[in-house]
Amino acid sequence: MSTAYDGSTSAVADPRGSEGAGPLLEVSDLRVEFRGRDEVAKVLNGVSYHVDAGETLAVLGESGSGKSVTAQTIMGILDSPPAAVTGGSVKFHGEEMLTAAESRRVEIRGEGIAMVFQDALSSLNPVFTVGWQIEEQLRVRRGMSKADARKRAVELLDLVRIPNAKRRIKEYPHQFSGGMRQRAMIAMSLALDPELLIADEPTTALDVTVQAQIMDLLAELRRERNMGMILITHDLGVVAEVADRIAVMYAGRIVEQADVHELFRKPGHPYTKALMNSMPRLDLKGQALETIEGLPPSLAHIPPGCPFNPRCKRAEDKCRTELPPLHNLGLGRTSACHFAEEVVESHG
Repeated sequence: MSTAYDGSTSAVADPRGSEGAGPLLEVSDLRVEFRGRDEVAKVLNGVSYHVDAGETLAVLGESGSGKSVTAQTIMGILDSPPAAVTGGSVKFHGEEMLTAAESRRVEIRGEGIAMVFQDALSSLNPVFTVGWQIEEQLRVRRGMSKADARKRAVELLDLVRIPNAKRRIKEYPHQFSGGMRQRAMIAMSLALDPELLIADEPTTALDVTVQAQIMDLLAELRRERNMGMILITHDLGVVAEVADRIAVMYAGRIVEQADVHELFRKPGHPYTKALMNSMPRLDLKGQALETIEGLPPSLAHIPPGCPFNPRCKRAEDKCRTELPPLHNLGLGRTSACHFAEEVVESHG
């Protein structure tokens, strides 16, 4: 069952609004808890970001930082219980999604917002052919005949560069390689011409060459369709190639947002800076990589003050007692660090 606020639902407008009327997607102060028998995990703690048409926002962070939960909340596919949305807003073309009727959210899923899931093998149904799974939504949502849906499914497989699409459309997921399964998932997500695509770790478990092909494909499709995209990843290399802006997450909170070039040039949060310093660099060949000591905090027991303070080399007493506000660093940059300006200036 999808998570939503309690409350009455009013009529909502069509999501295909006019261009230039504001962000395609706007997430504001989003808060989500997972409620267990003995404890509550605060998985999202005031997440805010936006995505414009034709823009790629990369959401970056370690496993468990809340990246995928944010995406699932946007899609309205969180399981409740144990999940509960306790605050915030998710607006698509200015229309509030968290209070919308489930029928409206179903309508927007696929046609307005689509998602490519992390594990293509487990996301595809093993007992149906790849073609049938693409065709089903075209028949149900667009009312296409079986013949027209099959024709369109072949076109979609051709679009994502699956060779011999007419033959392979009759095959089952286990007959596809990992890279081809991911391409099939992308084809499914594009079937209803969404305005926003959420790609959750789309290159997980793929070799480097296939990763590059998948990312090039997503970037090309975004350009051709003027489609907004949220790319969820922990791979800084991928981010550098395709993103326009980056939102860095830690312990269920956005700790930094910036234009991709500005963030790579001078990060404004110690966590971002530590991530950058842990990347292999050609100019540091032969030198040991820096590491971020310790582990991310349990979301059921987030430390007081800045959540990153137990691992931060820059931490002072106030970091252990006061949650840092989001500082505006100019040029659309923000950082949730008490010493954000000093961190920016100290980056060599």
